[in-house]
Amino acid sequence: MLVVSIQKKLADFTLDVTFSLDREIAALVGPSGSGKTTILNSIAGLVTPDAGKIQLGATLFYEQGKHPLPVQKRRVGYVFQDYALFPHMTVERNIWYGRHGEQTLKLEPLLAAVGIDHLLDKYPHQLSGGQKQRVALVRALATEPDILLLDEPLSALDADTRRECQDELLRLHEMWNIPFLMVTHDKDEAHKLADVILVMDKGKLRSQHTNNNEP
Repeated sequence: MLVVSIQKKLADFTLDVTFSLDREIAALVGPSGSGKTTILNSIAGLVTPDAGKIQLGATLFYEQGKHPLPVQKRRVGYVFQDYALFPHMTVERNIWYGRHGEQTLKLEPLLAAVGIDHLLDKYPHQLSGGQKQRVALVRALATEPDILLLDEPLSALDADTRRECQDELLRLHEMWNIPFLMVTHDKDEAHKLADVILVMDKGKLRSQHTNNNEP
């Protein structure tokens, strides 16, 4: 279980949120600039809160007064809004980036699930938006994370591709059975994907409710 209870002073307000997440998909929704991405970055270790605690299972990521767990020691997968693929690396090299030591993960089922097994020798500039998104997803999961963070991962896609990728996200969640925490501005997307919807505004969690996954 992920437990987040943090405070962080930002430019226009103080982020102050408390929530927990089991092995489910949760969607952070709310206006731009309400602190959603800061929450993801705090979990990933890219931002250090001013106070509070972040814990995933038995692993303490952050607690006030203690040294934060370094980014590289957090088993966190992160799909950024712009995908952050390395342009000079092939799809295969992008996917394996961040893996250290023995590569024990069998990629074939994961590649087949998102339909990019034929793209391993391609470079990012040769890919469509949907293909880049799928590569970013596989790269994040190839590190065998204990949680997957997604910052508006589908926002740049056309409607048809977006629906396909939503279905793939649901399949990947079923395969991985770990918490997925995603930021989205699309309420229909949140209702389709998320088991839990967290509504943010000006750094505060205004509501948290279980979703029946019906649009």
